[in-house]
Amino acid sequence: MRLSRFHLPTLKEVPADAEIVSHQLMLRAGMIRKLAAGIYTWLPLGLRVLRKVEAIVREEMDRAGALEVLASLVVPAELWQESGRYAKYGPELLRLKDRHQRDFVLSPTCEEVITDLVRRDIRSYRQLPINLYQIQWKFRDEIRPRFGVMRGRDFLMKDAYSFHLTEADLEREYRNMRETYQRIFTRLGLDFRVVKADSGAIGGDRTEEFHVLAQSGEDQLAVSDASDYAANLEVAETRPPGPRPVAKSTLRKVETPTQKTCEAVAALLGVPLATTVKLIVVKGRDGGLVALALRGDHTLNAVKAAKHPKVAAPLALADDAEIRAAFGCEAGFLGPVGDKVPVIADHAAAALADFVCGANEAGFHVTGANWGRDAAEPERADLRNAVDGDPSPDGQGRLKLVRGIEVGHIFQNGPLYTKALGVTVLDEAGKELTPTAGCYGIGVSRIVGAVIEQCHDAAGIVWPEAIAPWRVAICVINPKNDARVSAAAEELYAEFARRGIEACLDDRGLRPGAMFADIELIGIPHRVVVSERGLAAGTFEYRGRRDTESVALDRERLFARFA
Repeated sequence: MRLSRFHLPTLKEVPADAEIVSHQLMLRAGMIRKLAAGIYTWLPLGLRVLRKVEAIVREEMDRAGALEVLASLVVPAELWQESGRYAKYGPELLRLKDRHQRDFVLSPTCEEVITDLVRRDIRSYRQLPINLYQIQWKFRDEIRPRFGVMRGRDFLMKDAYSFHLTEADLEREYRNMRETYQRIFTRLGLDFRVVKADSGAIGGDRTEEFHVLAQSGEDQLAVSDASDYAANLEVAETRPPGPRPVAKSTLRKVETPTQKTCEAVAALLGVPLATTVKLIVVKGRDGGLVALALRGDHTLNAVKAAKHPKVAAPLALADDAEIRAAFGCEAGFLGPVGDKVPVIADHAAAALADFVCGANEAGFHVTGANWGRDAAEPERADLRNAVDGDPSPDGQGRLKLVRGIEVGHIFQNGPLYTKALGVTVLDEAGKELTPTAGCYGIGVSRIVGAVIEQCHDAAGIVWPEAIAPWRVAICVINPKNDARVSAAAEELYAEFARRGIEACLDDRGLRPGAMFADIELIGIPHRVVVSERGLAAGTFEYRGRRDTESVALDRERLFARFA
């Protein structure tokens, strides 16, 4: 590609509305342009990269035995009504009507569509298992789109759906997709982790996410420093500590007139925050109230709490009136002493002795409180977020909290959608049964941003070679318009093409500083300079994108770099 004929509208200044590096660099490198909030037009450079990511995903999905289909972005609402998600999904599901006032949605995911396809076409056990995938644009009406393509409203997604006669066969395909995803992200040159996750709006039992490790990631992950254990913070397990120490203190009420938080009480009394207990009062599944007890230095994990059989889902906090009616005082002075409501204690809180907590009286707390003596022995559960230094749940090493960008997610849905949509097949005995299913997603357009978040420097993008727009940029320095320099650049450009090496020829006539800045900004892995001085010496000036210095190479040594 000759850059004189290529649309490359690079920018020197960082756009004011771009918050993270990938958004800034994609705009500056002329990869995307904003059309509306969370909606972007992909320009030629960005589309070259996007198509390369797409090609790797497609190659590996085909290699894994999946079959490609293509569904419509516009989906009849009745399919979503059948599954029950039309009402549950929320405002992110864009609903619309056609000219006949029939209801449709813009698809954010395609479980219903592909399950309906299977319902229509798959009749016999002989047609299973089957894994159908597509690479298609999706739309989610994000409340707050931000970070460019990382959280846009429209996005390119690879979504796959597998259907099976047995749970064992679903497990086999789940492992197949897990290995396929690992190959994909390895080929893309990413530093990633496979993490345990919550199924969220998709539903199902077993699920894992694939995260690119980057400080700008919206998800917090807990990873072991001694094993491959990794989990999204919302599902990262915490291990119960050792036995509770023997009680040594007596219960004593202390005045805390304005101190309503564990931090303030600990500071007033001069005690470690980890020796305090706080109560979070929530709605119970039976219609009453439940108190969740945590150590003062820990935070409640809402996902874990909502899965407890005694807690209402979704998690809902008790209001002020309910708290006053149950405890006889306002929030900020609550404690388990007095057994006002049933208490579920996080393992770490349940292991405390001689702790500080609210006295259930405005302006007072108590010290020296103990379970089983001053408060009923609580039910124990894992209710908190993991923290740095917690023992790893697999018993190997300790947890470290890092940030991650979710780029893939795999699920075992089981019969969740096949049962809702009435899918049945005949088994070998002619008996009808409901297939079980899995689904597997990759954010293709998000990967482009995630790669940049992980692969950049002060000068711009540093593409892995597998998805760089071109492997090499040939830069021409020819201020005198010397025909020999132009001919040498053309011949070199043709030689790269003959060898099957993607190259671009920067023949725009820019000054060297501006030309080199553009090539570094757009992240081309290799740069070769053709100049009058180099021709005289029989060499080309070569520099790798991550190199700090250029080197002079003759033709043979230059092409050896690309062998």
